[in-house]
Amino acid sequence: MPLLAANQVTKVFGGLTAVNRVDLEIEKKTIASLIGPNGAGKTTFFNCLTGLYKPEGGELLFDGQPLIGRRPDQITALGIARTYQNIRLFGTMTALENVMVGQHVEMRSTTLGALLRTRATREEESRAVERAHELLEFVGLAGEEDSVARNLAYGDQRLLEIARALGSSPKLLLLDEPAAGMNPIETVEMMTLVRRLRDELGITILLIEHDMRVVMNVSDQVSVLDYGEKIAEGSPDEVRANPRVVEAYLGPGAHEENGDGLLPRRKPAAPPVSAA
Repeated sequence: MPLLAANQVTKVFGGLTAVNRVDLEIEKKTIASLIGPNGAGKTTFFNCLTGLYKPEGGELLFDGQPLIGRRPDQITALGIARTYQNIRLFGTMTALENVMVGQHVEMRSTTLGALLRTRATREEESRAVERAHELLEFVGLAGEEDSVARNLAYGDQRLLEIARALGSSPKLLLLDEPAAGMNPIETVEMMTLVRRLRDELGITILLIEHDMRVVMNVSDQVSVLDYGEKIAEGSPDEVRANPRVVEAYLGPGAHEENGDGLLPRRKPAAPPVSAA
């Protein structure tokens, strides 16, 4: 059984179909990428997976459990966590506090216990602090525990968002353009981290990314969306050589090699949809 199975998933906004009968299966402990032009439906699909949107049709199964109809917090508790294209940290909180917030689905303390500072509450809080330190160290932010999130460098904010997502101990981590805005050195470090998430923590990754060097270097499987439909799927080499991908995603006949993979060229804007 695949960890994630999407069958004929469809999401419509008014008269516009943002995701159109998409099938997708992701095996455990793999890195899968979802690519396509702006407006192809990638983030909309993420939002369906995490309960922000309810699909009009189809089925979503995670580890055999249905996702459609569950609240976002319930889906997080099942084992799905995500980051966002636009960083969404708690800017006035410290890095440590941000990661502790990410552990909320695993914490059992009650409001009364917090007010009375019971032994169980204090012990759970101590474990949460220790876990937050471990996660910050894992992503490369050791020593930044007391730094206010909004004061961190841009690349470090990206890392902090991943650390916070790891706080819920996910089986599946959805990364929405984690390398966006990063310089080449930061991008290489992000690729290394993504591989470590799979190899050292056993986490399955589903990645949205426009940087083809990242996609081609880290992915076990690549799926391509265009105008809400899946038009191709396979290994990075198979997708790179697919004529339909070259036409729809890279532009008619347009691609070039730089040793790291395909460099995408912009295609004409797709018909507007409510989400990318």
